Amino acid sequence: MPLKVAKTKKKTHKASVKRFRVTATGLLKRAQAGKKHINSHKTRKRKRQLRKGLVTGQKNCPQVCPGHGW
Repeated sequence: MPLKVAKTKKKTHKASVKRFRVTATGLLKRAQAGKKHINSHKTRKRKRQLRKGLVTGQKNCPQVCPGHGW
């Protein structure tokens, strides 16, 4: 009589959950870097453009979140 071995569950990488959101098409949205501090010498235009998020390309999805199933 063979013993049953419980399979381990895949755990979510919590840092990735906080940094990325999945779009309806399965791509990843992320915030742009460079706007957290030392903003006094940056121009208004530069800070305004850094507000917008970026969509990570399909090729980068496996490297960013391995095991997510892309």
